[in-house]
Amino acid sequence: MEFLTHNLAPIMFAGLICFLLVGFPVAFSLGACGLFFAFIGIELNVLPEALLQAVPLRIFGIMQNDTLLAIPFFTLMGLILERSGMAEDLLDTIGQLFGPIRGGLALAVIFVGALLAATTGVVAASVISMGLISLPIMLRYGYDRRLAAGVIAASGTLAQIIPPSLVLIIIADQMGRSVGDMYKGAFLPGLMLTGFYALYVILLAIFKPQWVPAIPPEARTLRDDNGKSGVTSLLVLTGICVAASMYVAKNMPALHTWWSGEAVDRVALDETIVVSMCFGVALAFVAASINKITRMGLLSRAAERVTFVLIPPLLLIFLVLGTIFLGVATPTEGGAMGALGAGIMAILRGRLTMSLLRQAVTTTTKLSCFVVFILVGATIFGLTFQGVDGPLWVEHLLTGLPGGQLGFLIVVNVMVFFLAFFLDFFELSFIVVPLLAPVADKLGIDLIWFGVLLAINMQTSFMHPPFGFALFYLRSVAPAKEYMDKVTKKMIAPVTTPQIYWGAIPFLCIQLLMVALVIAFPGIVSSGLDEKQVYDLDKVRMEMEAAMPDASAEAADPTAGMAGAADPAPAPAADDPLKALQDSMSTDKK
Repeated sequence: MEFLTHNLAPIMFAGLICFLLVGFPVAFSLGACGLFFAFIGIELNVLPEALLQAVPLRIFGIMQNDTLLAIPFFTLMGLILERSGMAEDLLDTIGQLFGPIRGGLALAVIFVGALLAATTGVVAASVISMGLISLPIMLRYGYDRRLAAGVIAASGTLAQIIPPSLVLIIIADQMGRSVGDMYKGAFLPGLMLTGFYALYVILLAIFKPQWVPAIPPEARTLRDDNGKSGVTSLLVLTGICVAASMYVAKNMPALHTWWSGEAVDRVALDETIVVSMCFGVALAFVAASINKITRMGLLSRAAERVTFVLIPPLLLIFLVLGTIFLGVATPTEGGAMGALGAGIMAILRGRLTMSLLRQAVTTTTKLSCFVVFILVGATIFGLTFQGVDGPLWVEHLLTGLPGGQLGFLIVVNVMVFFLAFFLDFFELSFIVVPLLAPVADKLGIDLIWFGVLLAINMQTSFMHPPFGFALFYLRSVAPAKEYMDKVTKKMIAPVTTPQIYWGAIPFLCIQLLMVALVIAFPGIVSSGLDEKQVYDLDKVRMEMEAAMPDASAEAADPTAGMAGAADPAPAPAADDPLKALQDSMSTDKK
């Protein structure tokens, strides 16, 4: 009994692992383990009975958490876009654009995967869409099956790290940090990971050209009437729009001064990026629209189609992420605008039906309930774990590691990597992150940086053979039997499960390389694109004391300032105005 009393925290954690290995649902494993060890702790006089009275309050706190509303909004937005045919149009257009070069179809999948990640935020939707649309085309033209499967699965998992990622919302909530700051921090790593995927395909095109052949000329449908590809027109339009965006970015202070009528010397970097990119995209859309209406023939068919296909998702990205980065909207409000924008886009395309809407809402409800039930179970487990001094045990265990911060980061990332074999990112976020965040904070690690690092590592949970969910999604849509291709009328061999697993391994290594780079170069992740405002507390104290009435004089003469007995008594002055300001700033930050 004495051993049980002094080691209840590690025994409780081991009990949770046993619950999970048995195969019991995660949400109920967490709740059952928390209640079971709470009763044991009460019997051993380790926990007070009143501790369980906090459970209903915590559950009500979950239901009142506005941040979690972003999850159903972003999920609904992604499902509507996926079912409205946006992914199909993107893959077809970008595939035709990149197809004439070796590896072009794989590059198109990576590029479209990044765009879908920035609009849907749902891995399953991205992987299934690209598996249904791109995999048959890649097999038709002789792509290596392992590469084709790996590039589709890896591109789909970009939805884990590129905002508006669901995992970033949950990690930010569990760490008590801003979702907007987490999005800003993850933006550059997500783009770098996309670039590494593309670089791998380019290297294969150089050293293994037979793995990534170009599509034959007869399959290239995106051509003008004279037979030309029209790429030159597209490059000219792109160059003009990029130059216009750079000009706007360079003159943002002058534009702000002209717009507001007040002198502006400096504009926030994130606002400069969003506004200048919006201007470039709008310019391309206006040029393509004028060309189509007037039939001037200044733009090729390829340039016109690419513009009209790319503008809607880019517009949605700017609507959602731009408003969040600019501080105009919270992530919850941005998700609501994104869901509304996705619905409007589906209506304009004539794709929004009651059946589609019903499917999207049903799937969104299931996923949201799944997340909330896991969070309720994790809350019960976390309450009991805190009661038995579990965080203290974890802190002593991890802070005692050799190597300080670096040793902690290496052990944590290795642990998360192996736990990802068995747990998905929701479970890791609710079980592991609340235990690691306080230790990282005590070691002086920036929690925004730490959260993005964990998100990149958790991304490997979708690519782990044999339990990766992205591999399961791809297996469900990949051809399991030999079939006849509709275009070439040739028999196509099936894609086997070992081929999917072997194809995932190179991209899994790229993800681990990205984890190592973030640890080695922390500047890749930024807690915010702008410099933090620094408060001179001594100056603030002097200004507050000068503005406050002389409290000492009023104390010496109690009748001072009193007009009569009916006058209310003066409010007591703050004991320490500086402390009151610090408390107010801390509350605002939370």
